[in-house]
This record gives sequence, C-alpha cells and structure tokens, in this order.
Amino acid sequence: MRAQLPHTPSTRLFTASLLMTAVLAACGGGGDAPAPAPGPVVEATPASLRLEKIGSYSTGQYEVSAAEIPAFDAASRRLFVVNAQLGAVDVLNLANPANPVKIGTLDATAVLAGASINSVAVFNGTVAVAIQAPVKTDPGRMALYRASDLSLISSVTIGALPDMLTFTPDGTTVLVANEGEPSDDYQIDPEGSISVIDVRNLAAPVVRTASFTAFNSQAAALRTAGVRIYGPGATVAQDLEPEYISVSADGRTAWVTLQENNALAKVDIASATVTDVLPLGYKDHGVAGNELDVSDRDNTINIRTWAGVRGMYQPDSMAAYTAGGQTYLVTANEGDARAWGEGNPDYLGTQNPALGFIEELRVSALARTAGWQVVPPQLRSVAGAPTLAGALLDPTVFGYCGAVAGNPGTCIANGELGRLNISWTQGYKTDALGAPIRYNASGVQDAAGDRLMYDRLYSYGARSFSIWNANGGLVWDSGAEIERFLASSDCRLGSARNTPCATYFNSGHNEGNALDSRSDAKGPEPEGLALGKIGNKTFAFIGLERMGGVLVYDITNPAAPTRVDYLNTRDEWTTQPGAANLATTGDLGPEGLVFIPAAQSPNGKPLLVVGNEVSGTTAVLQLNLSY
Repeated sequence: MRAQLPHTPSTRLFTASLLMTAVLAACGGGGDAPAPAPGPVVEATPASLRLEKIGSYSTGQYEVSAAEIPAFDAASRRLFVVNAQLGAVDVLNLANPANPVKIGTLDATAVLAGASINSVAVFNGTVAVAIQAPVKTDPGRMALYRASDLSLISSVTIGALPDMLTFTPDGTTVLVANEGEPSDDYQIDPEGSISVIDVRNLAAPVVRTASFTAFNSQAAALRTAGVRIYGPGATVAQDLEPEYISVSADGRTAWVTLQENNALAKVDIASATVTDVLPLGYKDHGVAGNELDVSDRDNTINIRTWAGVRGMYQPDSMAAYTAGGQTYLVTANEGDARAWGEGNPDYLGTQNPALGFIEELRVSALARTAGWQVVPPQLRSVAGAPTLAGALLDPTVFGYCGAVAGNPGTCIANGELGRLNISWTQGYKTDALGAPIRYNASGVQDAAGDRLMYDRLYSYGARSFSIWNANGGLVWDSGAEIERFLASSDCRLGSARNTPCATYFNSGHNEGNALDSRSDAKGPEPEGLALGKIGNKTFAFIGLERMGGVLVYDITNPAAPTRVDYLNTRDEWTTQPGAANLATTGDLGPEGLVFIPAAQSPNGKPLLVVGNEVSGTTAVLQLNLSY
C-alpha cells in the first residue's frame, strides 16, 4: 500500500508542484526541452507546536533501565533503543508510530563475552553501538551493524566505559566518549578519552584516540580556572570523564561534556586532538533569577535565593546548532556526584580511604556542631595531620540563616540549608597556594585547629538548561525558570494535562504522592536533550529525569529562548510506581530523546521519541504544528 503524504503546508507546496508538472506534460507544455529538476522542498515555519503522545512500547520492566537511548533509521523505519537491563539494543518497527513493535535485538555478547551496550547511533542504515566490557575499567568496543538485517559488520577496541557515541554529519566518522570511570574502590582509574573512528570502510574502521595526557602537567592551572580535578591521586587524564558529544555542522569540531568536572572538552576531529578544556563556572543561587528550593522536609514549595550557594552546571547531554552563522551548544544541566564504595559498609565504617570515595554530603552532616557523624575518610584528612573533626559556615556569608562564629546555627535546619546535598571537596577557605586554612572550634583561624571554614557551598546541577558559545562562554541560562514553571498554575501533568504540577512539585520518578522530595538533591534534573529544526526555527526538547516529562523551547535566538510546551505523560501520581501498575502509571524517568523530522517520519509528521529508563517504556510523541 502506498503511503500518503500528510497535508502539511510544505507537502502541499510539493504536491502542487507535482500536479503542475503533470499538467504541463499532458498539455505538451515545454516541447522537447527536458523538464527542470524539482527544487528542494522548503519546509514551512510553524508559529508554535504542541506535543501529543501517539504511541508507546513497554518492556514490562520497572526501574532497571530497560529503555534508555533511542536512535532511528528512516530507510528501514526501525527504532533502536538501548535496553541496559538486557545489556542490548531492542529493535522496534516504527512503520506505524502509534504501535511500535519489537522485531529483534542487537546483543553485544557476540562481540565481547559478558559485555553490555551503553549507547546507540544511526546513520544511513548503519547502526553504531558503544559496548562496555564486563569489567568496566577494561577497554570497551565500538561495533557496526546493518539496520536492515541486524547483521554485524565490524567492531574495534576503544577506551574504558564507552558511554555515548555519535556520527559526524557526513557519516564518515564515529566519535565515542570513553568515560573511564574508576573501580568501586577507586584503586583502578582508567584515563578518559574520545575515540575518533574512521568508518568510511565499514568493514575495517580505523581508530585514533583524542586523549587528555597532554593536560597532565596543567592540573594546577586547570583547577585555578575552575575545572574540577579532585579524584584521589588521579592525573588530569584519569580524572576527566567524557560523558556526551556534539559535533559542529561542518564536522570539524566536537565538544564533549565532562560532567563531574563541570567542564567541556573541545576536539579537533581531523587531528583527533583535544585542543582545550573549558571550565563552565558556577551558578550563583544568591542572586535574583537563580533561585531554587533546597529542602525536601519543609513540605512546601520554597523557591528563593540562598547566598553562598553555587550550582555546578555539570551537564549530561549536549547538542550543537547554528544561528547567525555561529555554533552554539545547548546543555541539560543535570549534575552528578562521585560516589564509589557507598555499597561497602567498611568504607565509612572503618574509615578506610582505599575502599572508595564519596564526595556528597548534606550541609547538616558537614557542619553539625555536636561532632561529625560518619564522614568520608578523605574529608577528615583533606588538611593533612592532625585529622579534622568538623567544619564551620562562615558567618559573614551565612549569617542570614543563623551562622555565628563556631556555630552554623539554624542554617543546618531542615527548613533552611541542612538538607541540601553539596560537595565537600570545595568551598572551604584556602591560602594563596590553595592549602586549606584551619580554624578552631570557636571559629578562629588557628594553625593547630581541627575545623574547615566553608564560605561557599557547591550543589549538584544548575536545575536548568544553558546555551554556550563555541568557546564555552555562557550565552543564556534558564535560571530558576524550570522550577518556577513546575510550581505555577500554568503547568499541568498527565496525558490529558489535567493535574496541577504544583501538587507534585519536584517529585521523584520512583515515588508516589511525593511533593518536594527531590528539592534537596537536583530538583527536576534536566538530563536528556534533543534539538529539532522545523522551517526556520530551532526547538530544544529537554527531558526532566525526576519530575518527568519533556519541556519544549524555541531557541532560534540563542540569547532569548522562549518556552513553547510541556508534556508529562505520567498519569498516576498518588500510587507508588511498580512493575504491577506500569500500564496505568505512564512514562517515568526520561533518559534519551531523538527528534525525527517530518521528511523522515513514517507518518509524515515530526516526531520525538523518548526512552524512559524507570518505566522501561519508549514513548512516541507527535509534534502538532500550528501556523
């Protein structure tokens, strides 16, 4: 059966052109002269759009990351979705977007025994996957498959823990972010790197490696510039952990998020060289426009400024686009902490630093006046001998919430800053050489003291999405807008958009009736990101991992994005989610997103596919355009 073109403005223009050509031919128009080649179809620019869920595929698996990263092949109309629970890729037939059907699997164990797949990308019928070794600190693989018959074409060895991969716009190169995470006890820490793989000959890919070893001698300068290099005993190359890659339209430059390090890497693709490491800086939550809610125990929405609190952008996903002839980078600022050894009770119980490394603490645990509860052993020894016994909050900064010399006062109360998760690895006062300054229990500077003095508290993620220039300069940030929108009367939840978002503000994706439960951590957690160009407009689609749903912004003007829509297809908010009620709960925990333009879409309408890791569902959203 021949597919019919949908009657969008662009296809009406195309259909009219075909009809005119046919009429001229029937009437003998044009004589013997050859008919002119049809020009490119100009896609109409919409005034706005509205998301509508039209289809879904469910693995039936809850909270095991059974649907993460989607990729689409237009020729075969197949959707490839990373299923981390299987360590494989589910292959879905998307010929009917309203009813995706599983038709196969890509299993990495055929390439490397015991391995699992972390990411997938597609270009013109070729599927690339990033394969993690059974021991994550060992080298991984990149494998190529044919989308049409799922046959393995080739594979190559790459760096440790390949986390994400993408094709360059011309399809000749695959770039892989090799995160190089440490072992759980932090005794093995592979170097992070970017694999630059020439795939012009699919049967024999050629691997080059863009490494960070040239920056090992620049550790002090990078720290001074704001790059977070802080892993125990790590070189710069070991400490930097590539997370996500975006590529310029001309295919010459790649940018890589270094999430834990709060930085970007810039890569020259032709030479497979990291040319720069760009610190992203910190977001000042003490100024108007950057407010946030910091407590999950006050049972209310309390979005306000907090002097002395800084947000680490720490983006996860990123995408590049062009506006006004310039390249801009869009980041979803999720935030992430290093927490290794947390499953080993002996790490904290015996205070053995050789068993792990945890950097995250609540403010109340950091600055408790009645003596430290169990804290990471690396914190106790950060200032050298003698070991530390506590930390203080600088009253000149935190006096507004009750801090005085030697006592944090009510700053550590549940309704103040006490519940906020921060990194203990920075924010304390240091001397000109960067060494920690000691204080005594009374808050007086004392070389023999056993306290640190914090005048900054660094929280995870910026609860926003940002737009940066090609050199990592901040062009625009959404500030407090996401949390403020979720708290507003304009925001509605559910497929029918009939539930006030404020009722479940900052809820967790694995909780029922959980108002405010994520305010102490990273709020709604913008994580997944995809861009789509329709006509002359560029739209950003941002997945909120914890609160759920997808925000849509018009980012055509990088300096002045505007919110267009929000759809959250979770329908049950009071009952605890679980495997037994997945069918009625809806989609939980958006992880990866892929935009499918109308010209490639099976139904002729632009689509957005979302992999939801908690509910194990792949949702197909249609973009209903208005003109």
